[in-house]
Amino acid sequence: MATCTRTVWKVLAGCQRQLLSVGSPAYTGVSQTASRKLPVRTFAAVKAQKIDKKEDSEKEVKKEKKVIDDKDRHKPFGRTAWAPVDDVYIRRYYPRTIYDATDAIDMLKKFQQLDFTPHNQPVYIDLKLDMKLEKKRKVDPFVSTLHLPHPFKTEMNKVLVFVENAEQAQVAQENGAVYVGGVELIQPILDDEISADFYVAVPNILSKLVSLKNKLRKKFPKSNRGSVGINIPKMLELFKMGHEYMVESNCYVRTQIATLDMPKEHIYSNLQSILIDVCSHRPANMGPFIERAIIASHTSEALWFKSEDVLVKPAEEKND
Repeated sequence: MATCTRTVWKVLAGCQRQLLSVGSPAYTGVSQTASRKLPVRTFAAVKAQKIDKKEDSEKEVKKEKKVIDDKDRHKPFGRTAWAPVDDVYIRRYYPRTIYDATDAIDMLKKFQQLDFTPHNQPVYIDLKLDMKLEKKRKVDPFVSTLHLPHPFKTEMNKVLVFVENAEQAQVAQENGAVYVGGVELIQPILDDEISADFYVAVPNILSKLVSLKNKLRKKFPKSNRGSVGINIPKMLELFKMGHEYMVESNCYVRTQIATLDMPKEHIYSNLQSILIDVCSHRPANMGPFIERAIIASHTSEALWFKSEDVLVKPAEEKND
């Protein structure tokens, strides 16, 4: 029986080996591993959505900057004190000193004596204007000419007058015009044969002077500057001894107002006249026009002064 059993197992084993070798590849169990097909991803991963910090519903309201009033404090904010105790001090530790106009003029005269500089040197002012209006509009830069109460120029300005007839030419010559004529003056001006400090014209001839616009530029006659009109004597009176200033860089007025050897009262009077004329170009209901005012001589340091005090005094005198 045992012999039969062994024989059967041998037959079955031989059949199994034959089937494995003929029908399919042999598997060794350890050396070979079954091939596995991994799934291929054909779509992109979904990015994590970042939370927008600046959502409309979560916008932070900008805080208004509070203006600190340091007048009632024992010392200015971020400074050592309101005024230095000694004559020599470090300027950055104290607020800028803003002087009265009369005190600033006195100081300019003292600087000249201490520094031994020319006594007849020019005095200048530097004004910064607030040109803003309502609804993002601005005051247009302007040019103005005025008569100073105490002129500092020693020579009269050269004025050229454009006229249309002989009668107007005679009136202009009698009132001190240096050059008088009509369209015949256009070519000599273009060729630089003649030139003048100011150019005035009667209204009827203005259309014939278009070719001079690029040459004269800001000096070209315009009605809003008072250089176009029928009253020739009045125009010549203004421009022969008039003082001209203009707005530079959109908001600055830099001009000479006097010479340092003039009396203090004359310098102050000229300063007052120019400040009043500057403020006349601003609408009355728009508040202060001058943001910052500086006065200086040719060799001195710049002194900030209170322009509002200079402007208030004429109104006070009228009320008195």
